Amino acid sequence: MTDLKGDLLTRLISEKEQKNYFLFLERGNWLIFQDVFPQFLLYHHSLRMKRNLFYLLPYLNVSTFMETIWNHYWENRNYYLLAIATVINEQNYLEKHVIQNHHFQKTVLNTIGFKLYDFLRFNHIIFPYVENETKPALIGATLQHFASLHERIMLGKRLYSLLFHQENVLQGVLRWAKKNKHTGSRADYWGHLFHHVKESLPGTIYKRRTKKCELKKGEPRIYSPQLKFAWGNIKHEDADSGDWFHDWKVIHYLKEETFSGGDIYEDYCKTIEKIELTIMAKKAIFLRKE
Repeated sequence: MTDLKGDLLTRLISEKEQKNYFLFLERGNWLIFQDVFPQFLLYHHSLRMKRNLFYLLPYLNVSTFMETIWNHYWENRNYYLLAIATVINEQNYLEKHVIQNHHFQKTVLNTIGFKLYDFLRFNHIIFPYVENETKPALIGATLQHFASLHERIMLGKRLYSLLFHQENVLQGVLRWAKKNKHTGSRADYWGHLFHHVKESLPGTIYKRRTKKCELKKGEPRIYSPQLKFAWGNIKHEDADSGDWFHDWKVIHYLKEETFSGGDIYEDYCKTIEKIELTIMAKKAIFLRKE
């Protein structure tokens, strides 16, 4: 969300597109929270009262899929199954209420800018983690084809595997999270490359600043604002009712898998460089037209 107001994307997409993309992401985040929060609230009270309260989930418009999963978890305490089921639920919920929404199809998903963003693989999910270095290391995965329900579910499974099948990484992520304030700015984890205050002069023509995630000598850091200064609060309309769960075949995603990899440093650096090159190419085309 803060990237939409940062040094890079503001040079590629219009203010209207920035707002449309933000509302798309904001709606998705809000929907996930209002769906998952009552689930964990019921779990909390089930523990406190020492009895299963998940029969109340349908009254909170939670899918029958998750009601079944929570009942199973209450008896078996299968953490992996619950986590992956939550991923499946979240992504199917988004598919129904956001991805297939006509308004978002028109204003975001079918726009040239979004298709370019998807094509160039700019969708990195990153976890900073601390080992011994002062600068945190990065681990994560890249989402290809954002509009694909299958790809989003598989991304969730890969991220779970990266975090919970590598104890050193999990502890490193927790150490970083506990020691650092979370503002939404990329400067939170890489202050050598990003800054939450704009250091470049207004109206300055953009030129390459980075190489392999290091600033070139004398160049200002990339502006990455804090969320509270980038966007205001949004009042949401209630979600439409209706259960997404109609196809039992989604249970195949519950099969436990372990994924290798997770080293995203090089891809992330290349992405920043791609964006910089795209900015300069756009500027060159614009000047040529003039």
